[in-house]
Amino acid sequence: MSNFRRANNIVGWIVFAISAIVYLLTIEPTASFWDCGEFIATAFKLEVGHPPGAPLFMMIARLFALFAPDVTKVAALINSMSALASAFTILFLFWTITHLARKLIVGNSYATSTGQLIAILGSGAVGALAYTFSDTFWFSAVEAEVYAMSSLFTAFVFWAILKWEEQADEAHSTRWIIFIAYVMGLSIGVHLLNLLTIPAIAFIYYFRKFKTTRNGILTTLAVSAIILGSILYIIIPGTFKFGSWFDLLFVNSFGLPYNSGLFFYFVLLFGALAYGIYYSHKKGRVILNTVLVGVTVILIGYSSYMMILIRAYANTPINENNPSNAFSLISYLNREQYGDRPLFYGQYYNAPVTDSKDLETWIPEDGKYVRGYLKTKYEFDDRFKTLFPRMYSNQPDHVAEYKKWANIQGKPVQVNTRDGGTETRYVPTFGENLLFFFRYQIGHMYIRYFMWNFVGRQDDVQSHGGVENGNWISGIKPIDAIFLGNQDNLTDDMKSHPSRNTYYFLPLILGLLGIYFQLQVKKDKKNFWVVFMLFFLTGIAIVMYLNQYPLQPRERDYAYAGSFYAFTIWIGLGVLAVYEWLRKKLSETPSAIAATTLCLVVPVIMGTENWDDHDRSGRYIARDFAYNYLNSCEPNAILFTNGDNDTFPLWYAQEVEGIRTDVRIVNLSLLGTDWYIDQMKMKCYQSAPVPISMKHDQYVMGTRDVVYIINRLNEPIELKQLMDFVLSDDPAKKYRIPGEKPIDYLPTNKIKLTVDKYKVLSSGTVKEKDASLIVDTMEWTLKGQYITKSALAILDIIANNNWERPIYFVSPFGDGDIGIADYLQHEGFAYRLVPIKSNSSDYLNISRIDSDILYDRLMNRFRWGRINEPDVFIDHNVQRTAMVLKLRNSFSRLAKKLIEEGKKDSALKVLDRAVELLPHPKFPYDFFMFGIIEGYYKLNEVQKANKLTLDYAKVSEQKLRYYVSLDDRMKQYYQDDIGLTAQTLQELASIAETYGQNEVAVDINKMIQAALTLK
Repeated sequence: MSNFRRANNIVGWIVFAISAIVYLLTIEPTASFWDCGEFIATAFKLEVGHPPGAPLFMMIARLFALFAPDVTKVAALINSMSALASAFTILFLFWTITHLARKLIVGNSYATSTGQLIAILGSGAVGALAYTFSDTFWFSAVEAEVYAMSSLFTAFVFWAILKWEEQADEAHSTRWIIFIAYVMGLSIGVHLLNLLTIPAIAFIYYFRKFKTTRNGILTTLAVSAIILGSILYIIIPGTFKFGSWFDLLFVNSFGLPYNSGLFFYFVLLFGALAYGIYYSHKKGRVILNTVLVGVTVILIGYSSYMMILIRAYANTPINENNPSNAFSLISYLNREQYGDRPLFYGQYYNAPVTDSKDLETWIPEDGKYVRGYLKTKYEFDDRFKTLFPRMYSNQPDHVAEYKKWANIQGKPVQVNTRDGGTETRYVPTFGENLLFFFRYQIGHMYIRYFMWNFVGRQDDVQSHGGVENGNWISGIKPIDAIFLGNQDNLTDDMKSHPSRNTYYFLPLILGLLGIYFQLQVKKDKKNFWVVFMLFFLTGIAIVMYLNQYPLQPRERDYAYAGSFYAFTIWIGLGVLAVYEWLRKKLSETPSAIAATTLCLVVPVIMGTENWDDHDRSGRYIARDFAYNYLNSCEPNAILFTNGDNDTFPLWYAQEVEGIRTDVRIVNLSLLGTDWYIDQMKMKCYQSAPVPISMKHDQYVMGTRDVVYIINRLNEPIELKQLMDFVLSDDPAKKYRIPGEKPIDYLPTNKIKLTVDKYKVLSSGTVKEKDASLIVDTMEWTLKGQYITKSALAILDIIANNNWERPIYFVSPFGDGDIGIADYLQHEGFAYRLVPIKSNSSDYLNISRIDSDILYDRLMNRFRWGRINEPDVFIDHNVQRTAMVLKLRNSFSRLAKKLIEEGKKDSALKVLDRAVELLPHPKFPYDFFMFGIIEGYYKLNEVQKANKLTLDYAKVSEQKLRYYVSLDDRMKQYYQDDIGLTAQTLQELASIAETYGQNEVAVDINKMIQAALTLK
């Protein structure tokens, strides 16, 4: 026994060391894109991130941050926390596999022969290392996200219940159950995925303590569902729900401060639990005592959420949703801001709304709680409802995807229209509903990810259903051709893409062998179903719960890491299957050595294939792009951002590294909420309050969330006058519909802003040399039939700013739909509002540029995060961000402007810098290359221009050949891409011909003909 345990511990820690070294070598040294910047920023200063929060994660991350020698190393330390949490996950996975493997080989005994010991330890090493190098887990292991730590909790509690299983007959073995409950309580402060291990834990308990019967299995299922449901729907929301009633009483009736009732409630709650534990112990009520202690330690672990309440009350700079009291904390925990989705019964995407009801909550006001708006609940036509609704989003792009994935024909149903008539709507059938579930939600959003991890991955470009990108691939041509079409005409880019990883089905085969060995050879059905339950609940069950709509903003494989964890247990057990087979031909010890050596090929292949696209060392792109955003702005600027990737890295840069804290970041996705507008009206670091004139009761939730445009006037109205109109409480300035409440509205969609030229020039908004370009009045037209509260706030800021502070947008098309793109000036990564109309008919180049400002920033001041270095992998997130920023276009437009100004030397430097920074294939060629190529031709740099032209043409020709070589069905799917690619080649030929390069044009035209006639 001692020999086995010693060897088990030693090898386990060796596997831990391997995984820790791998992850620490490949961590990103600073913030990554998506949520990582926010997590690092909120952890560093213990601020309040997006719902439902991760307070324990932030507190532990803050501990790691304390060891940073300076603020530039904070991100690396927090990323290291994820790396170490992931390595410990691998350690507990190893011990889990060896526990199950030992039971398969020698039962409950610890007495093993040398061969058996090697086989058991080999199974643990192979399975654990396979998960170490798996695509999804490795990605999360090297960044500051919650999934690494969540995986650690999952691995730990599953290992802990196996430790209980070993000691179940010993005195005090229940301490393991209590410990598991406590860890689960802690895990709530990281992520809820850990709770899905409860059914598997319940069955381990049942199989160990009771004789297996059908009724016993059903009872265990029911009990585990009750435990899981009690934590999810009673303890998590109910703890603060009950507390909110006390707080309402104490504040409104007793006149005490906010949260005083909540404090009293927790004293009462833990006092009652303490008494119950004492009473049940004294009376020998073992089950009651265990339940009460379990609930108590869950609550102790869950108490990490008090940090959210405390820090929100302190009004930290990042304070999302401001959950500073029990009622707002409940909304925060329930993720109210993300809306609802039907799960078990609900509407289809085209269901008519039959009724709506405004739900209320209690909000703090003048020392009391008063009734306030929470959200609107809609009722839908029953004829458009179904069990297990999968297609519910009514966004037009989502509806189009539903129809594509489910081949929807539907059943005709007559519905009434607002004008008193009728129209026919086609309700999807339940079969079509299930078809979408299986094809998209199961096939595309789970099985594809599963195959990425255990078969291979085509590339990391996000897929929405085509065969070109983002699919699984094995590396076995005949098999890949069945699913992805002809593989003989792949482009060079596709063949050499760093994230094109092929495992030849080996991990999957080994896992299937493990399943067969456990279930059929050893007949260990109990443990098989335990692992399967973990596999299912953290995989398919999550698919059903998330009920994802199509066109997700990014790939979601990280949500299923627990399911892939479970499968690697079977990969480990697959080693035993090989060992047992070899034993028929060799003696025991050589069989074990051979099986382990042979199966180690699986994680070795996974590691070598995945290294280049999972190594983020030396990459500083997200941090430096944030630096560039902020340094595109003049001092004391207001910068309007849109989504995660142009907000969270900026939060990191300001909160952690202190970069340009004079710039006020205003996120348009959040600006439609009252709590965020409140925060914008306060001073933050060096940034003065944002000039918002609206009073709180004018934008409180439920008020002016949407303002309709009813064009009663056919002339532009002064912006200040228009704001006074829409913010007025005068009944005469409301729009009335018979039988409905009066609504706030705008009487025109045409706006004007009279420009104070002296103020514009004195504030530096416009340079003296451009004074003649300043318009007397800015005029623009609002888009659409209504504006949101976010757009209303932008108009209010512009109306009250009076050119005191520079105003910037991260995109000319990210102006909140207020239609001011004509008055934006491109100044780097951001676009400044100026009273100069661009008068450009070019949709992509609508904003004007100032060549002096843009040259200085692009060529001298900006940092580029080593994007062009050979050792830096540029993943799809970075490529997409570069496309969103239109970096090539920025350089080519600047060069064009410099050429027009006669500054040819500077123009050449700009073009050379663009080619150097954004090399192909790191940044695939796009149509913005046309501007760079034309710039070289205009500067008579013919050799450079021809090289780029022919390189781009070759890439496009290969892509066209690939599309044309596909079968007719796939070719039809890519019909638009075929046309666009052929058009690209024609445009390249046209550019070459325009500048006298006829031979180049002829060569390109030959490419087009050869590709289009390919059979």
